Amino acid sequence: MSVDCNNICIRVSYGGRSVHLLRIDQSGGANDISYDAWNYLYTGRSAITNPVAGGGIQMDYETVSADNCRSLIKTPSGKLPFTAANSMNYIASCLNQPNSWVAKNHELRNILNPTCTWGYDEVCTLNMNVSNQPTCPHQLGVPAVLTGKPVMNVMYPTGQQQVAY
Repeated sequence: MSVDCNNICIRVSYGGRSVHLLRIDQSGGANDISYDAWNYLYTGRSAITNPVAGGGIQMDYETVSADNCRSLIKTPSGKLPFTAANSMNYIASCLNQPNSWVAKNHELRNILNPTCTWGYDEVCTLNMNVSNQPTCPHQLGVPAVLTGKPVMNVMYPTGQQQVAY
């Protein structure tokens, strides 16, 4: 399903366990979740401490209030971060729905890529009455090396953590 401006949080359940997950993308034919979430739902333990291999398992899911996913958002402001250089079509569509959860709970950051290795970790402002391009303390979209904000992958099926590139 497409990610809209309100229904971005789901609860996935299996075996008496459940997790809340942010819907951040869509997949053509699969209903993918992170390996660590899948492993927890399947075994009751994190893939980091008890990795197992397996395949598709029928799990239940339901869309829930985005407030249920607040604990997954780690910004100082508590707002859901979006890359300022790459998210403007989505953000503009949500701002056209001013009462939507994303319109009320987002921030734009001057990070250039989803693995957080390029750009500046800084909050940008947006005034759609002036421009559809965010204003940031540094120039928007510069491929400056960004350190200190690594995105970690939990590797299938070992459970080892590795910096995403």
